Amino acid sequence: MENIKDKVVVITGASSGMGSATARKLALLGAKVVLAARREDQLKAMVAELGENSMYVKTDVTKRADLDNLIHQAIERFGHVDVLWNNAGIMPISFFDEGLVEEWDRMIDVNIKGVLYGINAVLPHMQGRGQGHILTTSSVAGLKTLPSTGVYSGTKFAVRAIMEALREEVAQTIKVTTIYPGATHSELGHDITSPKVRALYGNLENFVRMDEEAIANAVIYAISQPGNTNVNELVLRPLGQTR
Repeated sequence: MENIKDKVVVITGASSGMGSATARKLALLGAKVVLAARREDQLKAMVAELGENSMYVKTDVTKRADLDNLIHQAIERFGHVDVLWNNAGIMPISFFDEGLVEEWDRMIDVNIKGVLYGINAVLPHMQGRGQGHILTTSSVAGLKTLPSTGVYSGTKFAVRAIMEALREEVAQTIKVTTIYPGATHSELGHDITSPKVRALYGNLENFVRMDEEAIANAVIYAISQPGNTNVNELVLRPLGQTR
């Protein structure tokens, strides 16, 4: 993992789940990690745990200015950004006839606009350096729809398209990776309010799930590759998940 040491890695959605698990592993490997999320108390605790090669910036990815500030603060502290992982996302799935339009809007704001704002904030810096790596978390729901996932899948299909187009545009100098996780132990889905989804799936705890470590290992695999190797896509499902 010699390609990890001293890399500056910015992670959104870093206060829990996949983001925090990955930050911890990266720190152990010698990376400098910049943690971004809305919950400042959890970010503070993580920085206290990870030490001087970490920092946090309270960030709401639905606000363009917050993403601009995140990248600015990372550069101020560590001099540059090697990697941005657009990991923040929400999944309040529901059926269309329930009409939970505010939740649809929120998913669009976080899952799509948050990714675009992150790309916009970091891309000029990376292009100026002639190198960098942008990763984004999509989902297996960005490969296949299911009843109740229409809007969520729509946001994750959008991520797939955005990242593939980005890869085609910047492939000469900047690495681009899209990650498609299956069911994973995380807070994702804890904000489901749909009575129909709850009646069908309960609180989702009965689903077979991967540990967050599996995603951390995948991210580390992608960003530890030699300079001339780009891992374009990673699809991970827990054993037993078929869709």
